[in-house]
Amino acid sequence: MSSSPEQPKELSFEESFHRLEEILEKMNSSAVHLDEALKLYEEADKLINSCSKKLTDAERKIEILIKNRSGELVLGNDQRPASQDFSGK
Repeated sequence: MSSSPEQPKELSFEESFHRLEEILEKMNSSAVHLDEALKLYEEADKLINSCSKKLTDAERKIEILIKNRSGELVLGNDQRPASQDFSGK
């Protein structure tokens, strides 16, 4: 029976952000050897890209939801899709 390599679990935005905080703390609080620092930097770079993609995807979904009644996207003065603040009220 052949064993296939496990795919790394895709982290949620919150998990990725938390891991980035851990990496930053580790790199700022202790003397990290060069090899370990490079590994941490590579991991952080992947996490940053993942978080950025998730934020961009969320922004696009929100832009789609902010439409006027005729179905057209509402644009601001800067010709970018209008956004609205979320209120807890």
